[in-house]
Amino acid sequence: MRGWWQDLSDLVLPGRCAGCGRARTTLCTRCAVTVRGTGPSRVRPRPAPPGLPPVHAAVPYRDPARAVLLAHKERGALGLARPLGAALAGAVAVAAGTGGGGGGGEGPLALVPVPSAPRATRARGHDPTLRIAYAAAAELRRAGVAVRVLSVLRQRRQVADQAGLGARQRLANVTGALEVAGGGRGLLAGIGRIVLVDDLMTTGASLAEAARVMRAALGTARPGEGGDRKWNGTAHAASGREKPEAVTVRAAVIASSPDSFEINRN
Repeated sequence: MRGWWQDLSDLVLPGRCAGCGRARTTLCTRCAVTVRGTGPSRVRPRPAPPGLPPVHAAVPYRDPARAVLLAHKERGALGLARPLGAALAGAVAVAAGTGGGGGGGEGPLALVPVPSAPRATRARGHDPTLRIAYAAAAELRRAGVAVRVLSVLRQRRQVADQAGLGARQRLANVTGALEVAGGGRGLLAGIGRIVLVDDLMTTGASLAEAARVMRAALGTARPGEGGDRKWNGTAHAASGREKPEAVTVRAAVIASSPDSFEINRN
C-alpha cells in the first residue's frame, strides 16, 4: 500500500511526464491534449458481447494514453486523476446526451464505476476507476451538469485476471460475477440516466456484465439497438418514490482498443 510519503512526493516532486517522459512535469501539455482527445467516438469491439450498451471513448488505447492510464492505475500517479477525469467527462457527456449542460430533461445522471477486484484494489492501494469517476463528475458539475457517482456494483465472486484471455474467455470469466450492493437499489431510485464508467474497454465483457446487473436491478427489459425500454412496473416498489418513465444505461471509457473505433456510429 502507498505510504503518506509517496502521496506527498506526487504533489511536490513532479518527476517526468507519464505520457512521454519529459522531465519536470507529471503530464506535459502535448500529452494532456492527446489524452483528452479531439472528441469522443462511439466504439464497439469485434465481436461485441451480448448486452453491451452503447459505449463512447475519448481516445484509442495507445501511447501516450496507454502510458498515462497505466501510470495512474498501476504506479499510483494520483495527480493524473484530474486530466483522466476530464477525458472521461467528455465521453460521458456524449454518451448521456448532456450537451452544453443541464442534461436534456431525462432525469438525474449517475456515474456507476465498474468495480475492480478487491485484491487488485488492495495491491494498488487505491481504486483507479472510482477515483477517475469522481474527477469526471467534478468536471461535469463545473459544466452545469447535475451528476452523482454511485458506487453500487461489487464483485460477488472471484474472477481470474483478464490479461491474456480472449474475448470468449473474458465473457465467461465475468458473467455472473457482479451484483448490486445492499442498499444500492435505493440509491438508484429517481435516477433517469446511468452511465457505466471504466478507464479502458478491450472486449467489452465487463461493461456487458455491469449493464446486465444494472438492468436487472432497475427492472428494465433488455434494450434494443436504439435504447432501453420502459420499466416493468416492479422496480423500486419498496422505495415509495415515483418511478421515471424510462431509464437508459450507457457506458463511457477513457480509452478503447484502436480497432473498436472503426465502427463509429456517433
